[in-house]
Amino acid sequence: MEGEHSEQENENVSYHGSTTSLLHSVTHPSGLVFRLIGLALLCFVGFGSYFCYDNPAALQDKIENALNISTSEYVWLYSVYSWPNVFLGFIGGFLIDRVFGIRMGTNIYMGLTLLGQLCFSTGVWLKAYWMMLLGRFIFGIGAESLAVAQNNYAVLWFKGKALNMVFGLQLSFARVGSTVNFMVMEGIYNKVEEKFKGIDGLAITFYLATITCVFSFVCSLILGIMDKKAERTLRVNDAVIADPVRMSDVRYFSGKFWLLNVVIIFFYVAIFPFFTIGKSFFMKKYHMNESDANFICSIVYLISGIVSPLLGFMIDLTGRNLLWITVGISYTIAAHCCLSFFTWINPYISMACMGASYSILASSLWPLISLVIPENQLGTAYGVCSALQNSGLAIFTTVVGIIVDADPSYLWSELFFIGCLSVALLAALVLLVWDFWQNDVLNMTPKARLRHQQRMVLLF
Repeated sequence: MEGEHSEQENENVSYHGSTTSLLHSVTHPSGLVFRLIGLALLCFVGFGSYFCYDNPAALQDKIENALNISTSEYVWLYSVYSWPNVFLGFIGGFLIDRVFGIRMGTNIYMGLTLLGQLCFSTGVWLKAYWMMLLGRFIFGIGAESLAVAQNNYAVLWFKGKALNMVFGLQLSFARVGSTVNFMVMEGIYNKVEEKFKGIDGLAITFYLATITCVFSFVCSLILGIMDKKAERTLRVNDAVIADPVRMSDVRYFSGKFWLLNVVIIFFYVAIFPFFTIGKSFFMKKYHMNESDANFICSIVYLISGIVSPLLGFMIDLTGRNLLWITVGISYTIAAHCCLSFFTWINPYISMACMGASYSILASSLWPLISLVIPENQLGTAYGVCSALQNSGLAIFTTVVGIIVDADPSYLWSELFFIGCLSVALLAALVLLVWDFWQNDVLNMTPKARLRHQQRMVLLF
């Protein structure tokens, strides 16, 4: 009998122990489940903005017909999003560091994103073109600064702990949001239009899309509550008295930070501006119909949405971020060369290669900002990156349009993309040599990077 009682007591202790362990994992900020929930919320915070960003593109013909606007007027729905962020992206990041803090900043920027989408939808309903532009302007201010806030959250929660995979997951959710928009908006409009004809049906469709921003806003609020608990529990003794962040601090950012921005500008110039001409490129160069041309352009997003988390996990295991960046740029150059000069190669292969390369670069590059900039200045730093990226896209997209108008064969536009990628590759190689010469951390393995950082702590 005593043996049976002893076994039962052991079982009870084991049961209560496992229950306590599970409860700790869910409720304590250091627990695995708690961190996974935080990661999921972080990814969903940006889902609404990426879904709604391309709402106009999914229903372009409906917008132009219902509101009787020209294509040039339609394009302004994207221009008013991009141009202000050449300047406001930097300011948004600075405000996170100096004024709002990450939690309030994220909620404010997500709120602006939601407000902008509501304003745009109302403008459609009232047939007020100026209100639609105002909505897209507000939406752009919120969405771009929200992306900066997401990067800050990622570094704060996961620095040194699968950070590359986290950035890969964020990229994956962004691409999923964009892809889902194109997949469902036409169908939603058709269903709504059965009961609400004309402008009412179009406005209701955009209001329904706004639900994704409401969902993201709720995720932002919950994530803020979880981060507050994590700050009290885990980071209570980590507070370091630092000088207040000033805009002039940008002057003192390291040369490696600026070289990383050269890579960002000239790499992304060869991706997104290419998509703006991609449909006509494939229709003329490869004689595709409209449906096939649209599909092949979406392959980059589809591939990156699938492989980004896996590639991020691989980069976390191997380190060597600068080598991965070099590989990503090199494969993108190869993809553009195949599309331009080796047209006997199936273009789907080239676009799949471009999608994988895009994922490699994004997963390996963006986490490096946190290694060259002090943590209290990360919002400002990511804001600078956003501003420079937007300025490059705004300027070079216009340049690409001029080149295509002058040369409809797309030869010179492709040479332009390859030239930009070559600049990005040169900057990456300079970084690689510079990092090796200084025995710095950017291209180390995770274990070597940890040992190096521990030595630096002991030295200082």
